[in-house]
Amino acid sequence: MIKDIPLATYFRPKTLAEFVGQEKIISAKSWLYQAIKNDQVPSLIFWGPPGSGKTTLAFIIAKETKAEFVELSATAGGVKDLKVIVERAKESKRLRIKTILFIDEIHRWNKAQQDALLPQVENGTIILIGATTENPSFAVNGALLSRSKVVVLETLNAADLALIVTRTAKELKAKINAESAGLIAKFANGDARKALNILESAIEADAPITPALIKDIINKPNLLYDKSGEEHYNLISALHKSLRGGHADAALYYMVRMIEAGEDPLYIARRLIRFASEDVGLANNSALMLATATYEACHKTGLPECAVNLAHCVVYLAKSPKSVAVYLGSERAFLEVRESGNLPVPLHLRNAPTKLMKDLGYSEGYKYTPLEDDSGQEYLPDKLKGKKFLF
Repeated sequence: MIKDIPLATYFRPKTLAEFVGQEKIISAKSWLYQAIKNDQVPSLIFWGPPGSGKTTLAFIIAKETKAEFVELSATAGGVKDLKVIVERAKESKRLRIKTILFIDEIHRWNKAQQDALLPQVENGTIILIGATTENPSFAVNGALLSRSKVVVLETLNAADLALIVTRTAKELKAKINAESAGLIAKFANGDARKALNILESAIEADAPITPALIKDIINKPNLLYDKSGEEHYNLISALHKSLRGGHADAALYYMVRMIEAGEDPLYIARRLIRFASEDVGLANNSALMLATATYEACHKTGLPECAVNLAHCVVYLAKSPKSVAVYLGSERAFLEVRESGNLPVPLHLRNAPTKLMKDLGYSEGYKYTPLEDDSGQEYLPDKLKGKKFLF
């Protein structure tokens, strides 16, 4: 819109004072705020949903600490790009200039790529700020994670988003009332980038910004895919139901739709693992093994290579026979435990490592199955005798 730069980028806050939201982590008394002001920022991992301010906050940290800011996307850059950045950072270090390397979607880097960062973080050549929407415990290598501090960003609330929208509209000399700004905030669902994209579309419509206009924009089919928005859930629901219905072509179509829209392949792979047990289950135990292997393939190779691995798994799951016995059985077991609470384990099933426990009857009468007939032995608590969870 402005010099072909999206509003979210053009109006990105440049100071902590301008930054909206995330009061828990950047209030004046917070650890991060003090680290920034004292120019003692360590390597960081920002974990939070899309549009919560991860990139913006990294940019502000670099500006406030007078460090050189280098941005690298994990989906487009690799070790070769990192080597160029490191050489430049070494030269800057000799001039006593710090380098902050911001890696967006760091969870998409494989182990070898993340390992290449370790020496540079350890020797202080770069200060790493990695951003991820995934749990760092699973998405970031343990060695790299141990050398970084995890900062959790929360979804922006409606008031924060409305303020961002109103402030940006004012900068552009565009008139917007509180109702329209609030509606944008509602539809943005915690994502500042999406809120500004909606505002940008509204301004480009060259008409008064009204609630009706905002609703019209939201209902357009070409609205940007949002990993935390409704279309995300529509597509994953369609994929799941197509798999369940055995329609391999439809399942393949929805999987590709998600990939083309920018969905993380690991998210799709995790859903396939869940499906393998929930819907295929005992009808084909190999499904879970393939789904797990698919996740590993996606983690090791990333896109575009892993797309065919996902396609392989999707078609296999769609064509597999289905059984929900384990899924429904586990649901019944969870319901029973929540209703009946901690029922006592039968004495004959309890170990008896001490004399007192033996005297109390622990393990007494237990029939060792490999050597004895246990046909009359009860395994459930007395109050659940004869209870069935699997049908």
